[in-house]
Amino acid sequence: MRLLATKLLSTNFKEALIKNGITLIEFPLIKINPIEVYNHNVQSNLIFTSQNAVKIAFESDKIKLKIRGKKYFCVGEKTKAILEEMGQKVIKMKENARDLANFLAEEYNSHSFSFFCGKRRRTEIESLFMKNNKVLQIHELYDTIFTSKSFKTEFDGIIFFSPSAVLSFFTKNSWSNYTHGFCIGPTTGETLSNFTTNYSLAKHPNENELLLSINKYYSRFYAKK
Repeated sequence: MRLLATKLLSTNFKEALIKNGITLIEFPLIKINPIEVYNHNVQSNLIFTSQNAVKIAFESDKIKLKIRGKKYFCVGEKTKAILEEMGQKVIKMKENARDLANFLAEEYNSHSFSFFCGKRRRTEIESLFMKNNKVLQIHELYDTIFTSKSFKTEFDGIIFFSPSAVLSFFTKNSWSNYTHGFCIGPTTGETLSNFTTNYSLAKHPNENELLLSINKYYSRFYAKK
């Protein structure tokens, strides 16, 4: 089975695929461009929905001084892990923005928040805050740039880690009837569903579950019986 990974993979993830006899090509379909932030005033409650936002925030001395010791709410296990590596306490982690938005609406309805994010993002959080007339400061830390290319070969499977990577792929490519998509989470799968129904979702949005979904498909259709 020949796979396209739409970002550079971790060593463990890559080795687990290759040892099963899977051929792998890595080509990042997006890149992250940091944006200068001029408003460094923040609320006492902070929302992060991406690893990129966390990394950029803590690379900025000005932002880092303003956000240390605040209450953190985030999306994704890796985002939570990076925040904790930075010595910050995460009050609540959810697997997607919709679930986090609903949690905040129910449990922190009277609180104000600062949302650190990219220019391309899901709108569930800010839409719910707007609907309830609650304070949400938006701090856009980066832009996501498409870096797709036209692939001359067909792949048995394509691994997607974000909705942006899906959109980037389709700027220069179409979907083969013989290609199966592997999506790390429901928002990525929802985006891919606009182009094909031939895809699988990881049971939970992390690399281990994504690897399990790929291996399950490989065992069913490609492994020697």
